[in-house]
Amino acid sequence: MAHSLSAKKRIRQNAKRQARNRVRKGVLKVQGKALTAAIGAGDLGAAQTELNKLSSKLAKVASKHTIHKNTAARKRSRAAKRVNAMKAAKASA
Repeated sequence: MAHSLSAKKRIRQNAKRQARNRVRKGVLKVQGKALTAAIGAGDLGAAQTELNKLSSKLAKVASKHTIHKNTAARKRSRAAKRVNAMKAAKASA
């Protein structure tokens, strides 16, 4: 247990930051699942919309340093790749 005032304050700050970061990561998870559901349903318009939302949220969370910017870029790239593959499959069919 912390004894000094500064250590106690640090504990309080860390708890607040942890809660904030957990919410932000949860939002990303929900948005990712929405994209996966749209891709699974085969709805190209919805998938494109969800990709845009996910991309925006990833950028925002990365700018707050909850996740690393390269992690956000990687997730955005992989999501776009899935949507583009779906688009190509629709075009060839």
